[in-house]
Amino acid sequence: MNIVALIPARYAATRYPAKLMQQLGNKTVIRHTYDNTLATGLFNDVWVVTDSPIIFNEITQHGGKALMSKKEHESGSDRIAEAAEQLDVDIIVNVQGDEPFVQKQPLQKLLDAFRNDESVQVASLMQVLTDEKLIADPNYVKVAVNNKMDALFFSRSVIPYQRDKNVNPVYYEHIGVYAFKKQALLQFTKWPITPLEAAEKIECLRYLENGVPLRMVVTEYMGVEIDTPADLERAGQLLQQNMQ
Repeated sequence: MNIVALIPARYAATRYPAKLMQQLGNKTVIRHTYDNTLATGLFNDVWVVTDSPIIFNEITQHGGKALMSKKEHESGSDRIAEAAEQLDVDIIVNVQGDEPFVQKQPLQKLLDAFRNDESVQVASLMQVLTDEKLIADPNYVKVAVNNKMDALFFSRSVIPYQRDKNVNPVYYEHIGVYAFKKQALLQFTKWPITPLEAAEKIECLRYLENGVPLRMVVTEYMGVEIDTPADLERAGQLLQQNMQ
């Protein structure tokens, strides 16, 4: 099975422009993501797919692999699909460029979802959220699942809503790391943006709105996703802790 990791890396991020080029310890955020993805040893190849010559040069000048893509893609999945179409590959893992603490075990569990169930077309990661402040934060995408661990819905709102205070629901944060069979990814780009996706600004809702289930995989730890300057500060603190 040919498995490739593609890292979409847009320079002009809406919430935090140039976040991938921010310094985190002795490397930029995007280099941490690339190097840690490569270090897992799970992939036949790892590429950064970017619209930015700055990010392209940051990766290639340090010995990594990068591909230039169009600027006008609506989502990270659209961006990597452009590159994936030209690749002879079975499974594509989309590692978001703002996930500098990528680790082997969660990605291994994600790939195992395809090995354990041939019907799986798309899979993604989630982790348990317990901090009430983060549960209420719209920057943290929540996901509700069924008893097969397929996603029922993704939202920036609090889901589920705790109407009955005697019931203690489990809250899951969706981590923006996906794995796709190649055809599922290419099909994604042929569908127009769907109403819920447009409202929530959560790209994977396009799969659910077109009837394609997402198999969710629980991971205990994925570090910090860099969406805001405060996240970068938290990531710096975590990096220091890991170095001690």
